[in-house]
Amino acid sequence: MSSKLVGVGVGPGDPELVAVKGVNTLRAADVVVVPVMDGGERGRAEATVLHYVPEDKVVRVVFALNERTDRARREAAWDAAGGRVAELLREHATVAFATIGDPNVYSTFTYLAQTIVELVPGTVVETVPGITAMQDLAARSGAVLTEGTEPLTLVPVTAGSAVLKDALAGPGTVVAYKFGRQAAEVAEALRETGRIGDAVWGSALGLTEESIRPAAELDGEPLPYLSTLIAPARREGGRGGKL
Repeated sequence: MSSKLVGVGVGPGDPELVAVKGVNTLRAADVVVVPVMDGGERGRAEATVLHYVPEDKVVRVVFALNERTDRARREAAWDAAGGRVAELLREHATVAFATIGDPNVYSTFTYLAQTIVELVPGTVVETVPGITAMQDLAARSGAVLTEGTEPLTLVPVTAGSAVLKDALAGPGTVVAYKFGRQAAEVAEALRETGRIGDAVWGSALGLTEESIRPAAELDGEPLPYLSTLIAPARREGGRGGKL
């Protein structure tokens, strides 16, 4: 019988935002893998998972989550992590992998699944969607993501500020992920494009250290790595103006 690997989105940090299907999947799995940057750290995914499954069911697997410059180190880390999960799949029928946000949106699960398909042929790979940081920030800040015919552009600022500027020059809402270390460049791009007035950013959403602030207050100081920004589309014409 084929083993199954299920990527479960557990949301941005608030345990109440895990979908019922996600909770049921975590509880039904034989083991739940959580990604960490080192063996002693409890990450956001693990903290969320522990609200629903016992600690002895959780297995930490080290990933080079923030490694972008050393390709060899990153590849070695992916291989090692994939090998560990492959071992678990050979021992258990169902392994769940908990990832913050959604498993199909900038998630480590994507790389893990590609590795597992090669290491354990025949493994069934499934995903359970999760609430994303942009949805949570929109709800907590009151920023409307899209109306009518407006496009929505999601940009990881790790791709560079030029990509963000191009998106901000467009007509729709722009969401920026992982911009904390480049907060000064993001603020500059927002001011240059005239988009800073309605923009809002947030970090640690749903956690005790949550921060949600107007982008106009960005002072150039670095922010938490996983900070999220929403720059709403320019809206004129009143209610339904973009229909």
